[in-house]
Amino acid sequence: MNPSSVQSKSTTIDVDEAIKNQNDLALIFSKNLFFSAKAKHSNSVFSPASINTALTLAASGPDLIDGSTEILSFLRASSTDELNAVFSKIVPIKTLPVDPSLKDLFENFFKAVYDRVDFRSKAEQVRRELNEWAEVHTNGLIKDLLPDGSIKDTTEYVYGNALYFKGQWEVPFDKSYTEDKEFHLLSGTSVSVPFMSSYEDQYIQAYDGFKVLRMPYRQGCSDGDGNDGSFSMYFYLPDKNDGLDDLVKAMASTSGFLDCHVPSRKVAVDEFRIPKFKIVYGLDGQDLGLFHKACVEIDEEGAEAAAATFVTSYRGCPRYMDFVADHPFLFVIREDTIGTVLFVGQIMDPSDKSS
Repeated sequence: MNPSSVQSKSTTIDVDEAIKNQNDLALIFSKNLFFSAKAKHSNSVFSPASINTALTLAASGPDLIDGSTEILSFLRASSTDELNAVFSKIVPIKTLPVDPSLKDLFENFFKAVYDRVDFRSKAEQVRRELNEWAEVHTNGLIKDLLPDGSIKDTTEYVYGNALYFKGQWEVPFDKSYTEDKEFHLLSGTSVSVPFMSSYEDQYIQAYDGFKVLRMPYRQGCSDGDGNDGSFSMYFYLPDKNDGLDDLVKAMASTSGFLDCHVPSRKVAVDEFRIPKFKIVYGLDGQDLGLFHKACVEIDEEGAEAAAATFVTSYRGCPRYMDFVADHPFLFVIREDTIGTVLFVGQIMDPSDKSS
């Protein structure tokens, strides 16, 4: 059998095609988020892997007969089997308790556990316990995900997961080269922020109107559970200072964009600068019963990233190349072997540490 296909009941699922569909969806969702009133032209980040896993859990549950169809439509999947095939190949993500009738499925695919809770008389206690669970399983990066009143006495179930990633750059930056430089904002002004520099050859590719930088993490970096993988961080830098909106639109409208824009060889660099940043961003979809928060921080050593999601129900390169990320850009943290997108974000102002 093709290793990229999975036999499910009477059909064979093309996992590579399913992952491509999920990555296309991640970029479409990115455009919708980054162009929303809340996130427009502000630092923002989310984890497609975390959101999709939580929704897959919910769609696989016994309580969403009608809702599962809506979730499958949103995730552009033909069946929960297709989603399970995708996520069984992702680095294991911590998952919350689920219905015991699905014990085998969730333990095999999601490493989930089951627990009974009393929503009727202890809703607030359950909310605090869920927030504590998310904080513990994200190494303290995701706090207070569920706001007051989000768990009620009418809550019937909660599906959730937590994703934690910590990776060291394959070639760390020398801290002695880090210095403050100007980052150009869309307003025409600029802010002074710490930029990391390097004279090492880099994986950079120039395309029409933008450049892509791939920064590999050291092989064998862990997802927090001791599971090794091959990961990279990708930076998508428009040529124009105000070109990020157009780039995001192009990425969202081009199927297979991520796989078609992967720098494959190192080039010598002249100017090379990447800003240090930390970004925390939350999505509060209380009307939809979806709560999500993600955090990404990069420095000279590498990156630390985390996300948690709860779903509830109520009743061609030149010889030398510059890559100076001194204006708004988009970034992706991705597992390179199968191509799964873990995090997507945009940096509009690295000096803004607000969450």
